[in-house]
Amino acid sequence: MLKFLGIRDFVIVSSLELNFSAGFTALTGETGAGKSILIGALSLALGERGDASMVRNGCERAEIAAEFDIAALPHLQTWLRDQELDGDDGICLLRRVLDAGGRSRGFINGRSATLQQLREAGEQLLDIHGQHAHQSLLRPDAQRVLLDGYAGMAADAEKVAALYRDWQALRRRRIGLSENAEAVAAERELLQFQRNELEGLSFNVAEWHELQADYARLAHAASLLETAAFGIETLSEADTACLAQLNALTARLRDGMAHDASLGDTLRMLESAQAELQEAVYALRHYQQRLDTDPQRLREQEQRIRSVMDAARKYRVAPEQLGEALQHIVARLAELGGDADLAALEQQEKSAQQSYLAAAQKLAAARKQAAAKLAREITAAMQTLAMQGGSFAVALLPLAEGNAYGLETVEFQVAANPGVPVRSLAKVASGGELSRISLAIQVAASQIASVPTLIFDEVDSGIGGRVAEIVGHLLKRLGNSYQVLCVTHLPQVAAAADHQWQVSKAVKNGVTLSNIAVLDGEQRVEEIARMLGGVKITETTRKHAAEMLGTSP
Repeated sequence: MLKFLGIRDFVIVSSLELNFSAGFTALTGETGAGKSILIGALSLALGERGDASMVRNGCERAEIAAEFDIAALPHLQTWLRDQELDGDDGICLLRRVLDAGGRSRGFINGRSATLQQLREAGEQLLDIHGQHAHQSLLRPDAQRVLLDGYAGMAADAEKVAALYRDWQALRRRRIGLSENAEAVAAERELLQFQRNELEGLSFNVAEWHELQADYARLAHAASLLETAAFGIETLSEADTACLAQLNALTARLRDGMAHDASLGDTLRMLESAQAELQEAVYALRHYQQRLDTDPQRLREQEQRIRSVMDAARKYRVAPEQLGEALQHIVARLAELGGDADLAALEQQEKSAQQSYLAAAQKLAAARKQAAAKLAREITAAMQTLAMQGGSFAVALLPLAEGNAYGLETVEFQVAANPGVPVRSLAKVASGGELSRISLAIQVAASQIASVPTLIFDEVDSGIGGRVAEIVGHLLKRLGNSYQVLCVTHLPQVAAAADHQWQVSKAVKNGVTLSNIAVLDGEQRVEEIARMLGGVKITETTRKHAAEMLGTSP
């Protein structure tokens, strides 16, 4: 609900801070005092268009701040998070700044926000019912939501929307598959050939590395054998072989040690080298024996490498990426499916359509029953609101094809006077009638409030006496479910309120300023008496006012 409204330099308000309470609050005051300024300020905070004329004369800018308690509005909290505009838990602060040049800035919870974002937040926070204000009840979607809520079918309506989306998604897939059947078949045939070709290649990255190493050895086998033979000859078989000369040297060193023991370290190093060289000779001979020099195997390796390289060129990938290419082909084939997939998709679509139609027909039946009941209740309420003979209807207009909202559109229709046909509520001309009809609708559907705060302007247009008293009682009743603010000229309506504020204006230093005061006790009696008695307030008028307020001794 609305908790706080701060207004600065707006029209004829210099500075004003208001703290709001739950229940029904009446705003009263003499004509021209500026009662509608409060509604104008709230409208500006909620994204309505503004201009430089709204900035108080001689000031640089006007600023409006409205704070709401949204602890009971999880949908709005989710919306704020999605928009990255969330603030303190359970609180939503809307702020609007309008400068003397007509430039405007909006903020939600301290973050910059567009006018559209202010409007979207505002639509979930409060509704202003009056001749010159935006009204959600004129929107077809709001009428549909209200009827579904009244029928207790809000969850069913969401289910219908979800089933419709599922059905349409399958329908689009089926149409896409059917329209491209030839192209899909050709693509599938090509992909199947490519899959078979790559699977037949039986290639993997590990094999490629091994294949390259094997081929390098086979291709250079003769050179490798020659190198090994040269090593063996150099080390052990030539007349001047390293081992033979090393053997001779170690023999002489052993003889020399008889004369000088210090040669022992050198001898040991040479003996170690002698052993290492002997091991190298053994290794080279083993290498000669195991080296594959089979020309047939070389030809096979060459052919295998050629096959892999040809495939890599064909699919425009490196040899190491042939496995990934096969995976992509298999995945695409799975996406395309086959003829059996089209038949299965058609069956899934048919099943989804049947599920949607069953849920939509159930919703339509509930809407039909609730529409008649809601129309009766609102028509009955209209008779007590100075619209005798008027009638209200909820039209369910069938659609050629169902949509996400069901098999029909919902339209509120009204005839404010007897003998005239009902017309769309959006085309009702009289602001006073529209306000009272909206009041009747809200009271009838109060158990499914879509917004926590309702503001009524001009609801007392053209009524008085007993009807005014009934309007007051209706607003009082509405205040049990909503936070209700009502601008009124009628003492009967004001007396029914839980709280009463007086709007007044005064001239200070040649400047007209508006102010709002919270009335209590005798102050409220005086204001009701003023509304009853006009220019001169008598004791009789005061007594009558006290009786209306239930405070007489």
